[in-house]
Amino acid sequence: MSEQNPIRLPDPASVETVLAALQPQSADAELAPALSKAFPGFAFTVARIDDPYWRNPHAVVAADGTRLGGHRAWVERALAEVGGDLTAFWNRHRQDGEKFTEWRGTSVFAFAPTGPGVADFVQLSLGREIEVLAGAVVDPDYRPTSADHLFEPTWVTRESAVAARQLAGPVYRLRGRTGGGIVHMRSFLARRARIEREQREAQRPELEARIIREVGPDGARDTPFLVANPDWFDFEPRENRFFSDWERSSACGHRIFDHWAFDIHDLEGREQKREIGFVPRPLKLPAERLLAGESVSVHRLMERIEAIDAEMGLPFAWFFLMTHGHWVDPDVGHTIADGLRAKRVRLADGDAAVLLAWADKPYLF
Repeated sequence: MSEQNPIRLPDPASVETVLAALQPQSADAELAPALSKAFPGFAFTVARIDDPYWRNPHAVVAADGTRLGGHRAWVERALAEVGGDLTAFWNRHRQDGEKFTEWRGTSVFAFAPTGPGVADFVQLSLGREIEVLAGAVVDPDYRPTSADHLFEPTWVTRESAVAARQLAGPVYRLRGRTGGGIVHMRSFLARRARIEREQREAQRPELEARIIREVGPDGARDTPFLVANPDWFDFEPRENRFFSDWERSSACGHRIFDHWAFDIHDLEGREQKREIGFVPRPLKLPAERLLAGESVSVHRLMERIEAIDAEMGLPFAWFFLMTHGHWVDPDVGHTIADGLRAKRVRLADGDAAVLLAWADKPYLF
């Protein structure tokens, strides 16, 4: 996949302008149309994932509902009023009825196709957030041990945002500040493959000198590392394999972003090493996990994977759920691959080729 002539993406400032203009009462319905209108040529669809998160406390509200200011500033000011005495602070505020607010949200992804290929689409990573009255500003039962404890209210149980008292929202925010907020997937995959090649090539002098020593009944034997690993420099990242496997399987008749979203990161990691990749997120989950127990026959597994595909509304869905590593046990794939080799079961030719290649060199997220 080439990075030449990359598509001009919506930029963060423009996306944030669109999000800021949404009205809470209609934000859910208007998100996709507003994005499509703001960026001609892009027809956006939206998918939500139920993965609750919260952001640090940001305001304090008095018992009568009056907003008293930002959370950190309020705590620092109130502590100063009692000379930094944590006990005095605790005694003063544990029964005053002040509460802090925070934003609680779930992940939302917006997609727009840019061409006919499996990776020809733009993805926006968003958060749908509501402001809730989260809890008391101090633990009513235990004195704080430090001022830092006041800024991280561990005494509060994060009940669902539906159960908590809502103060504002929903609002949408652009997320993925580590390089994944706005992504053209084809360009991202090309960048992922290029960086992998560059990082492996940088290791060439070291690897050419590396020796693997094996000790057996006939004594020790030294094998050059690159002789033992002849395809080291031809490695295909799992992210690229996920897309290429989709493209050559029976799933290819479906748009990948109708079934999966992608948590993307692209940042400088330890020792200034570039860390780039994604974790695929299924937009729909099967009713139960599929495990490969010793007593489960390969024919029974074939029945189960067909049931998963029907439930997901997607051919070969079970395979991609398996690479995700949770909803389908990887041992299911190995068992079915063994059955294919023994000609005990059959899959569509493209699906069989994908599964056998995976069984030879597995990848998981």
